[in-house]
Amino acid sequence: MAVFTDAQKVQILSDLVAIHTVNDHEVAVATYLQQVFSEHGIQAKLVPLSDQRTNLVAEIGSGSPVLGVSGHMDVVSPGDLGQWQSDPFTLTERDGRLYGRGAADMKSGLAALVIALIELHANGQPKQGRIRLMATVGEEVGEYGSQAFYEQGAMDDVDALLIGEPTGYNLFSSHKGSMDIRLMSKGLAAHSSMPELGANAIDPLLQVLTQANRTFRGGDRENALLGKLAFNTTIFNGGNQVNSIPEAATAEMNVRTIPEFNNAEVRTTLQHLIDQQNAHGAQVGMDIYMDQFPVEEPQDNPLSNLAAKLGEPFAGEPIPKLPLPAVTDASNLLKDKGNQFPFIVFGPGSNTAHQVDEYVDRQMFLDFTTLYQQLLPAYFDVK
Repeated sequence: MAVFTDAQKVQILSDLVAIHTVNDHEVAVATYLQQVFSEHGIQAKLVPLSDQRTNLVAEIGSGSPVLGVSGHMDVVSPGDLGQWQSDPFTLTERDGRLYGRGAADMKSGLAALVIALIELHANGQPKQGRIRLMATVGEEVGEYGSQAFYEQGAMDDVDALLIGEPTGYNLFSSHKGSMDIRLMSKGLAAHSSMPELGANAIDPLLQVLTQANRTFRGGDRENALLGKLAFNTTIFNGGNQVNSIPEAATAEMNVRTIPEFNNAEVRTTLQHLIDQQNAHGAQVGMDIYMDQFPVEEPQDNPLSNLAAKLGEPFAGEPIPKLPLPAVTDASNLLKDKGNQFPFIVFGPGSNTAHQVDEYVDRQMFLDFTTLYQQLLPAYFDVK
């Protein structure tokens, strides 16, 4: 017998969307989910990282193997509220779609996993092995929650991993890494009519970035699934008055890495370009404030094959296995797991993540609550 009606499932998602977790305050979601689990006889543990940022762990079953499932509790800013057709923090149904910030990315996936675990537990599932939910903070910026789980050993005994990011009826087992990098250049202010009395902080940054573009965008290194490394300067600031030599300048860039051109090599290459400028009197420093590694696991693995089989009736067509453009918490959670680990990204959603009027199809959300109930315990039979 089912624990939740469809209306109650949607209400759980509505409750999650109503909690403002824009890059912070995940403790409110974690506390809410802890209470929902408790009401259905499942103990969930809060794992604080700070006053307002708290991971959550919940587990059903016993023994081994262990199937890990994960979703993040934070969302991005809704941006200009006037651009939304409805309040982004009030789940609103229109034409079979559920609109709200996080409706796709990824409170619907998180809600579907929570609902599935409660339904399975109520029906005495799984009969062998454990399913461990790891709900994370800070995935959108920094992936702090998944790094904490990794450092605390939460993945040490996990034999397979599903992340419920918004894929719709597509399966992903690999994605590029992501690095956020800030370069800081210090110069000396002077009147622009006497530049020899100062040092232009912009000039050495331009040199580094020009050479970096040639280095990172050239060459033929490519991953068969993920393609080439992507390097882009996305923020540049320097100077404060048109007739003054700038004494400071900064540039920020995002790099999407591949196994063939990995994070460590990007760091080394950039440092070499910086050292070249500093050898000629510049003062350029580097801060890598996000450093997530690429993930490349087999497209055909016991978990992905099972998900494709069980998901096809819901999708109404074969489910493709693709490389994922975006980075996920798997960059941290799969550290030390090797390159033959059963891993998938598979969850309800749409391609409106981070956009105005973000939505998830109502029926797709409900279908995933059922699909997860089939998929998660069935994995133990094919393990």
